[in-house]
Amino acid sequence: MTAIQQGLVDRAKNILITPKTEWPVIDAEPRSIGDIYKSYVLILAAIPVVAGLIGNLLFGYSVMGMTFRMSPVTAISSAVMQYLLSLASVFVLALIIDALAPTFGGTKNQTQAVKVAAYSNTAGWVAGILMILPQLAPIAGLLGLYGFYLLYLGLPLLMRAPAEKALGYTVVTVIAAILLFLVVGAIAATAGRLFAPAAPYGDVTMSGTMAIPGGTVDLDKLNDAAKQAERAAKQMELSAKGEPSAAISPSELQALLPASLGDYKRTEIASSGANAGGLGGTHAEARYESGENNIRLELTDMAAAGALAALGGAMNVSSNRETATGYEKTQTVGGRLISEKWDNQSRDGSYSEVVANRFMVSAEGRVADISELKRATATIPAGRLAALSN
Repeated sequence: MTAIQQGLVDRAKNILITPKTEWPVIDAEPRSIGDIYKSYVLILAAIPVVAGLIGNLLFGYSVMGMTFRMSPVTAISSAVMQYLLSLASVFVLALIIDALAPTFGGTKNQTQAVKVAAYSNTAGWVAGILMILPQLAPIAGLLGLYGFYLLYLGLPLLMRAPAEKALGYTVVTVIAAILLFLVVGAIAATAGRLFAPAAPYGDVTMSGTMAIPGGTVDLDKLNDAAKQAERAAKQMELSAKGEPSAAISPSELQALLPASLGDYKRTEIASSGANAGGLGGTHAEARYESGENNIRLELTDMAAAGALAALGGAMNVSSNRETATGYEKTQTVGGRLISEKWDNQSRDGSYSEVVANRFMVSAEGRVADISELKRATATIPAGRLAALSN
């Protein structure tokens, strides 16, 4: 592990576990705003964004018994916007902290304000890994509230405000922060609708199953997550500077989809790609039919974001749910995140897995049994995908 990786891991652990002793260390550090962003914010802010992206692509979001799932291109575009706004919100929050300092007897210092804004966000960013399972998002939000306590401890020390005014300073800043995040969320939602590219078969797919899996997340492997995050951040930085995207071209991805799946004949095929703000990806999908049965086989290259797909494996994500007619389960096998869902009554199901910490292969449809979906994903050789990822 490099010194940068170790420093990020140690800082995140210390600010969460021993904030009272870590804030004085942060206060004394001669760091620039750019350094704070490069070595900390750019990496940790990506955790909830990429976790949410993976969760959306794997599971979708359930409302009133219906499951909605964005197309991969739309999901990536929305994730890019969310990530950029998250980076901007840290700086805007720092401006608020800096502007309020004199009101509460503190001293204006923009660099110190950025430190407070960045490091007090650690709880929310780390808890954001739970966004891999959309149903755990409320828990992530609750864990993120710990950031208010971090803010309360850091504000008076770094901004040189009297201890007796710390509570008032914190409350006003929190109110401003809540308003800020509401605005950021609204902008992200609106921008995602305005700028998302059109999906090959429509932007949203629906099914009648309400997905509410329980889950367990092991946060002890933060070191592995940090290494993956640094890889992604470097790739996104290169892409944002105009370097060619690392994503496989849509046409090359499409060529990996077979012409048939046993008795299933291919009836449609399409591919697309997107790249913005250092995040990008490509997607190909095909529809196969055999009598009344059908399979949709999809292959997505998450490129730079895929470097963070290992978060699912590193965090040991797992869930299991059984009903009278079927089941849903997510598990980590050999470091790969695998999800499957099956209904014996309707004979509808889905199966997906993340390959080489970058590609997502999935199949869904109406079939005789879920083994047909597993065989469909196996037609895209994992070894071939692993070779393409190097």
